[in-house]
Amino acid sequence: MQPPVLLNIGGIRHKTTADTLTQREPGSLLAAVLSGGAHGLPTTEEGAVFVDRDGELFRHVLNWLRDGAVPALPDAEYRQLLREAEYYRLPGLIDCISERIGDDKIESSMEAELTRKDVIKCIQADKVRFRGVNLSGLDLSKLDLSEVDFSCGCIEETKFSHANLHKAKFGEQIFKSPLWTEPTFKVQTYKSADLTGANLTGANLEGANLKGAKLSGSNLQGANLQRAYLREVDLRETLLTGAKLGGANLLGAIR
Repeated sequence: MQPPVLLNIGGIRHKTTADTLTQREPGSLLAAVLSGGAHGLPTTEEGAVFVDRDGELFRHVLNWLRDGAVPALPDAEYRQLLREAEYYRLPGLIDCISERIGDDKIESSMEAELTRKDVIKCIQADKVRFRGVNLSGLDLSKLDLSEVDFSCGCIEETKFSHANLHKAKFGEQIFKSPLWTEPTFKVQTYKSADLTGANLTGANLEGANLKGAKLSGSNLQGANLQRAYLREVDLRETLLTGAKLGGANLLGAIR
C-alpha cells in the first residue's frame, strides 16, 4: 500500500494518496508536489506540505481528484472554489465550475488589463514579462513576442495568429509567481486561444491548459508540452518534431 501524503492546507490537515493527486489532473500543482517540482512550498514539522489556501474548500478539490465529483454550491461559493481550482491548476474542475455558474457570471475576470498599444510599448523593452497579467480577448496577431514571459497570466480567447512566440514562457509553476492576489491573478487559462500559424519553437507550455485552442499550421518543434491539457485542440498541419508530450491530455484533438 502507498504511504499517505500529508497536506496542511491553511492550517487544516488532510491525508490522501499519490494516485489521488496525480491520476485525474497530472499537470496540477499537487502532482508537482510529488514530483519534486514544488520547491517554493514549505513543510511542517510533521512532514506535511503546507499550502496557504482555504482548507475548508480543499475537501471539494480532493473529492474532484478522487472521483470527479463537483458539489452543489451557491454561485458565490462556486466562484471561491473556482479560484482554488485555478490556483491548483485543475483545468477539468475549472471547466465544470464554469459550466455550473455560466460564462456570463465570470465575464468580469475576462477583461484585459492592457490594450494592444500597451503591449507593443512593453515588448520594445529588453526583457518583457506579463506574469499574472490578464490579456484576455486582445488581438496580438503578427507581433514579435519571442521570449516574452506569459507565466500565470490569462490569455483566454487572446489572438496570437502568426505571432512570433519563439521561446515564450507559458507554463512555469504558479508558486514561483509573486502575484497571488485576486482578481487580477488567474492561473493558466488559455481555453480557445487562437494560435493559428504561431511560431512556438522551443516554447515552454508545460502543464498549460490549451483546451480547444487553434494550433493548426503552427510550429511546435522542440516545445515542452509535458502534462499540457490539449483536449479538442486543432493540430492539423502542426509541426511537432522534437516536442515533449509526456503526460499530455490529447483526447479529442484534431490531427
